[in-house]
Amino acid sequence: MALCIWAVIKSISFIALNVGWQHWRHTSTHDVVRIVVANSIGSILGAVCLLFLFSSANIPRSVYVIDWLISCLLTFGGRLVVRAIVNQRQWAKVKGERVRTLIYGAGAAGLALLRELHQNPALLCDPIGLVDDDRQKLGLVLDGKKVMGIGEDLRTLVQRHDIARILIAIPSASGAEMARIMKFTSDAEVEYKMVPGLGELVMGDELGKQIRNISVEDLLGRKAVHLNVDLIHKRIQGRVVMVTGAAGSIGSEICRQIAHFQPQAIVAYDQAETPLFNIDREMKRKFPHVTFHPEIGDITKLSSLHRVMQNYQPSILYHAAAYKHVPLMERHAFAAVETNIFGTWKVASAAIENGIEDFVMISSDKAVQPTNMMGATKRMAELLIKALNSKSATKFVAVRFGNVLGSNGSVVPIFKEQIAAGGPVTVTHPEMRRYFMTIPEAAQLVLQAYSIGKGGEIFVLDMGEPVKITDLASNLILLSGLRPHKDIEIQYTGLRPGEKMFEELNLCDEHLVPTSHPKIRSYINNGNPDTKQIKQMLQRLQQITENQEVGNLVLLLKELIPDYNPSSQLLKEALAVESYPVTVTDGLPVARARAEATVIRMVSSAVPLN
Repeated sequence: MALCIWAVIKSISFIALNVGWQHWRHTSTHDVVRIVVANSIGSILGAVCLLFLFSSANIPRSVYVIDWLISCLLTFGGRLVVRAIVNQRQWAKVKGERVRTLIYGAGAAGLALLRELHQNPALLCDPIGLVDDDRQKLGLVLDGKKVMGIGEDLRTLVQRHDIARILIAIPSASGAEMARIMKFTSDAEVEYKMVPGLGELVMGDELGKQIRNISVEDLLGRKAVHLNVDLIHKRIQGRVVMVTGAAGSIGSEICRQIAHFQPQAIVAYDQAETPLFNIDREMKRKFPHVTFHPEIGDITKLSSLHRVMQNYQPSILYHAAAYKHVPLMERHAFAAVETNIFGTWKVASAAIENGIEDFVMISSDKAVQPTNMMGATKRMAELLIKALNSKSATKFVAVRFGNVLGSNGSVVPIFKEQIAAGGPVTVTHPEMRRYFMTIPEAAQLVLQAYSIGKGGEIFVLDMGEPVKITDLASNLILLSGLRPHKDIEIQYTGLRPGEKMFEELNLCDEHLVPTSHPKIRSYINNGNPDTKQIKQMLQRLQQITENQEVGNLVLLLKELIPDYNPSSQLLKEALAVESYPVTVTDGLPVARARAEATVIRMVSSAVPLN
């Protein structure tokens, strides 16, 4: 009778706490807690009922304790036995040789990966143990596997235990830590892959399917930027958005990012026919619910800009069209002027005339104390929109980028081509450093800047520490499964015309201002360019461009941008019309000053110098 009462009460407590009788092989820590609580409630209620009904039976108190212990043991043990049998059957069904695997990282991600490898036989991994750089974890046994050593021991452990694969489970590692880990795994001469972070898991599939090769983005040493999605959605939803340079790396990614925020339509404006055709196909495939208008046009043609704006009436404009390659623009200075300065002026003027409310321009860190034509023209474009911001209803802001990983013509694709060809990988200087960001980060910065800008600001992403180009080259070689300076040579070619050793993010008279986004900073310059002076400058610049006067171009840009230091190549070109011999060498201030003085004298008096 007592057993029947106990059984009924315990069954009711299990049902009340939803302790199921099915799927025992999926028992988790959460289930264990509920089982303990259910057994405890059942035992207590059962004891109360028995004491009330059989008070004269003198049941020993130890029986109640033994009942609780046996109940917990049976409910736990049964589930563990079922789980073990099911897992064994799953492993028996899988065909193929299991790969002896070592997990690098004994933290939460490493433990989650270890459990996944135990429970997912389809991955064909045989986890032998773990490695972690925290010496305090040495000797620990996690889910049946021992922490066998630190990173420096990796090569020895691989040889001793016949390891064929290393899975890196440290998604929180910085760029420097990832480079160090990759060096250890590369020296061990085995296959190695990366376990994604929590963000990738949330957006993707199960853990085992997302184990991937290490990418160059893992070496940035910076967490990805998270957007204030609600604010961006509020500003973009239901509005027509126009993007110039929409077929380029940044412009196309801006289009993709915008599509997530339910715009009324996206107008993609670019003169490159084939890339525009490709992004049109991609957008219609990936975002069929978003109206996408591909428009072929040149930003230097005001009539084309007016036609498109009047036809679609956009209220937001992202200006990403520009010439960006530094060495090429040093050889084609007037093309940079036509597109980056006059093109920006025409797009901005058309935006004002057509009532566009918000204008976001893509700038560059090369606009800070420029040493090349690309940077100087971008700085001039910043001054143009700043002048227009104070004289129009349109809100103008600019966004300065560092180098964008994977963009068209950027250093990473070039390095990959050189590695694929067997080397050498060419780096201009062993100490050259650059700030880097990914294409999605760049596009997200643009969207966030638009949502928080009030007009006249220049926004910059917190890009962490600058990266040595030679380190980037070495890491890319390692990512390819090769060894720097052994399998692939790294050659130093010297600075190219207009290049700087280090890039900067703000001018000396620009003041850092925090924004509502913790990873985005704003620079505000004390002075406001006068619109009338800007128009006079443009008239002078137009005449110089029509006459192709390189010397006068250098002088005018130097006048408007006092911290502009033209490259030796451009100065040589300015002096090429004269026979007066002047030696110009990058990095020598005296020679540069003499060359600039010569240009000034040459263009101010059409008298041959002797």
